[in-house]
Amino acid sequence: MTTAAVAPVRTLPPLEDQRISVRASLHHIGALTRRNLMRIKADPESMLDVLLMPILFTTLFVYVFGGAVSGNQTNYIQYMVPGMLGQIGISLAMAVGTGLNSDFSTGVMDRFRTMPIGRASVLIAKLLAESLRSLVSLVILMAFAMILGLRIHTGPLQLLAALALAMAFGAGMVWVSMLLGMALKNPQAVQGVGLLIVMPLQFGSSTFAPTKTMPGWLQAFTKVNPLSALADSSRALINGGAVLHPALEVLGWSVGLTAVFGPLAVMKFKKRT
Repeated sequence: MTTAAVAPVRTLPPLEDQRISVRASLHHIGALTRRNLMRIKADPESMLDVLLMPILFTTLFVYVFGGAVSGNQTNYIQYMVPGMLGQIGISLAMAVGTGLNSDFSTGVMDRFRTMPIGRASVLIAKLLAESLRSLVSLVILMAFAMILGLRIHTGPLQLLAALALAMAFGAGMVWVSMLLGMALKNPQAVQGVGLLIVMPLQFGSSTFAPTKTMPGWLQAFTKVNPLSALADSSRALINGGAVLHPALEVLGWSVGLTAVFGPLAVMKFKKRT
């Protein structure tokens, strides 16, 4: 009696070992970005922070601190609102990690694990969706500030450049936030660590007040704080003044954050999925 030969079972290589073309990766990024935007459409309440944060912060800071810092609200709004571009962007960016951490506990990432998509596509799609959310918030900030009395003393191109700088730095911080979201155990830890990062950057800068009255050690920190460079470049683009040096600092920080934390976030994502 002869036994039939059994054909060897052919197994597929792991997803990370499969070669995914650039065209396919772009298609995956587009599809996942649309998915993230559709989730926002299905849950409009997730946009409350984007819509209300710029209005609430601008109102509070202009009318509570305006008189004390600049003597009147008119002068302070020209000083504070350009700095708020970075403050709004970094606050929204750091919230991404909390949502990403929650996705691992809801089974969303288990579904991605079974799909033949590049792992980086998931994170890049989140970055693009968050960039669009940030753009909406920044536009609301500028529109509301103009209602309160903000004046653009340069031109529309300079205003667009200020928005672009804020979005570029926010995109770099999104990579930091996503890495935290995957490295820490729960959303509460991500939110707590993110707050510890955001608070010194926001208030240890020239965003809300001039730095000349600060103690020397704090002034030294504000000089290397990227939010100070972003605030100074945004003021120059909106009110007029020298913009090249602070703008190059912001771009350098944005590229550096992306170059360092982008690959680290992708590597961490691959390990978890």
